Amino acid sequence: MSTIWRNTLRLSVLIVFVALFSRIPVLAQNPDQTVIRVDVNLVLVDATVKTKAGQIMADLKQDAFELREDGAAQKIEVFSRDELPLNVALVLDLSDSIGPFLGPLRDAASTALAALKPEDEVALFTFSTEAELRVPFTNDKTEIARQINSFHVGGATNINDGIFVAAKYLLNAPPKGRRVIILISDDVGTDAGGQGTRDIVTESIAADAVLYNLKIPGYNPPTTLLAASMIPGLVNIRRVTDQTGGEIFDVQDVAHLDAVFRALIQRIKTRYTLGYYTKANGAEGKPHKLDVRLTSSFGKKGHDYVVLAKSGYYVH
Repeated sequence: MSTIWRNTLRLSVLIVFVALFSRIPVLAQNPDQTVIRVDVNLVLVDATVKTKAGQIMADLKQDAFELREDGAAQKIEVFSRDELPLNVALVLDLSDSIGPFLGPLRDAASTALAALKPEDEVALFTFSTEAELRVPFTNDKTEIARQINSFHVGGATNINDGIFVAAKYLLNAPPKGRRVIILISDDVGTDAGGQGTRDIVTESIAADAVLYNLKIPGYNPPTTLLAASMIPGLVNIRRVTDQTGGEIFDVQDVAHLDAVFRALIQRIKTRYTLGYYTKANGAEGKPHKLDVRLTSSFGKKGHDYVVLAKSGYYVH
């Protein structure tokens, strides 16, 4: 069998696995556990690996990884890096504080999204007082940038519903590959919307979606910041990124927006997908812990390197 044929077959099998898997995850009842429920015995886990200095480890092989379920070593049957297509939900803040940054953001989006593969799809959502879908999934990344250029800012900052609406859309969309939500906001919420952090984590995990946050500068006077700090129920973005295995990319200066946005896209593309067959069954009625790490030759997890991944799942 030729190398090309083996790679094609392997990718086809992976896509089928994801199609089976991504339609059925459900968050466990305990909101503090990052867990998923699956109806099939194949468990897929996305992971990002970084050095202790924060540099991405992009060229790891399958034999570099160890994967444990409830402390027991598992045989990794599925392994890939940037082979599965990406479904990206871009969630854009259109509140008043973002106005001065909309032009640079359009330009950054144009170059950053161009780094995605042709088969990768992007959907565009916006939020201010309310959240809405602006562009359904499309392969035309230039259309996304064009739409951003046509928007007008105004209203409150309802980050809660912005993330939730995108996660719900991903949950109901036909499975096509790995799912990512990119929140673009100054992260200063002024409206808690209809969904709290627990609901947002639940919906994101149910959609098998990882949240990344491109935190951009915003125009927020001290009075706005003080008022925002006193609003109950605002989403804890850090918690959502941590529990879904994502990250926050902080843009300190708008001049660096393009570079940071492109770094975020590159980070998404360098996530590893690991899969194994579990012997667990739904009758046990308990969560199963996951631990993804590198072999001992790479040092100690949390000290010499960092792994960002979900930490558990349920079978039902």
